[in-house]
Amino acid sequence: MAHYVILGAGECGARAAFALREKGFAGEITLVGAEPLLPYERPPLSKAGFTDESDPKFIAAAEKYIENGIGLLTGLEARNLDTASRSVTLSDGTALSYDKLLLATGAAARSFPGAPEGSRHTCSLRTHHDAAALRDAMKPGRHIAIIGGGFIGLELAATARLLGAEVTVIEGLERVLKRGVPEEIALLLTERHRAEGVDIRCGVSIEALVEESGKALIRLSTGEAIEADLVLVGIGARPNVEIAERAGLAIDNGIAVDTYLQTSAPDVFAAGDCCSFPLSIYGGRRVRLESWRNAQEQGTLAAANMLGLNQAVSAVPWFWSDQYDMTLQISGLAEGAATHQRRELGAGAFILFHLDADGRLIAASGIGPGNTVARDIRLAEMLIAARAHPNPAALAASDIKLKSLLAA
Repeated sequence: MAHYVILGAGECGARAAFALREKGFAGEITLVGAEPLLPYERPPLSKAGFTDESDPKFIAAAEKYIENGIGLLTGLEARNLDTASRSVTLSDGTALSYDKLLLATGAAARSFPGAPEGSRHTCSLRTHHDAAALRDAMKPGRHIAIIGGGFIGLELAATARLLGAEVTVIEGLERVLKRGVPEEIALLLTERHRAEGVDIRCGVSIEALVEESGKALIRLSTGEAIEADLVLVGIGARPNVEIAERAGLAIDNGIAVDTYLQTSAPDVFAAGDCCSFPLSIYGGRRVRLESWRNAQEQGTLAAANMLGLNQAVSAVPWFWSDQYDMTLQISGLAEGAATHQRRELGAGAFILFHLDADGRLIAASGIGPGNTVARDIRLAEMLIAARAHPNPAALAASDIKLKSLLAA
């Protein structure tokens, strides 16, 4: 029987394994994960689930892997890939031969240059183990400094405040959420964080990050020094491409794949955070997405294409972030937008619709309490997928239903 191997037992890899069975694959499946735990959901690590001290939210129970004939190998890293002999060597010396291979190796947190190695006062967040260590530090009377004002940094800032810790956020750019989030929304979130007691510093650089007297010390370019019980480094992630790079696969801001998630090596696919791919809805522009839904969708898509179904990437990118009682949702990619229209939804919620120079809707960004923007963002996603050119005035008019624009 054919043997399909999946390297990476996160959201993407686990979904791919189950999708292979759902689509009728009867051969052998081996899913390899570096962590000792069963595959689990990562979004709760920085959102509401962060305060839960129990096990992570597993994607499936252990018996489900057994029932589906999925060989799950945990606590093992893939060390070498030989595409000529179609084999993978694991950290324990095990050699796996494959007929088809999926690289779902994800991404790793970027480290801060010059940070003390092995320090218990400096950390990042990528795993359940990281979250447990952070949770222990986020207590009343403790001071948490967060380097980076992106999604992870701000979500953890909100969580730390809810747990009673003092929080300082340091962002080198002129505002938080500079990448991919409109200024109007970023300013609203900044105001909310400051109202909750978070000290946000933007437009400042860090000269050094050191340890002194049992604490972390951040020296700023302004000459000021910030002392913290713990420093969280949240300056983005880098794709895990090492094994692909050593094997000679094409790399382009991640493992480069085509529209069917096929790499430059025969019968080797890549999906999720680790790969970059051309997105036809944006003129074939190559993108790499770090999001829960993209990992889910590409896991399923990779399974289909490993089975020869030749299904192209077509999904509209979607992201979300929870901070306090507010939810931010974004559909599409706003880069290249020429104008935007604002629609008020009430209760402080609003959506910004981003249009290109030809009037085509290319993205929508919404924020509000709870799920107030979810329905309209979903409709906007459908308009983006349809490559619609809606009337700008209609987008801004809250009394005109978006559903009617989609029908038109």
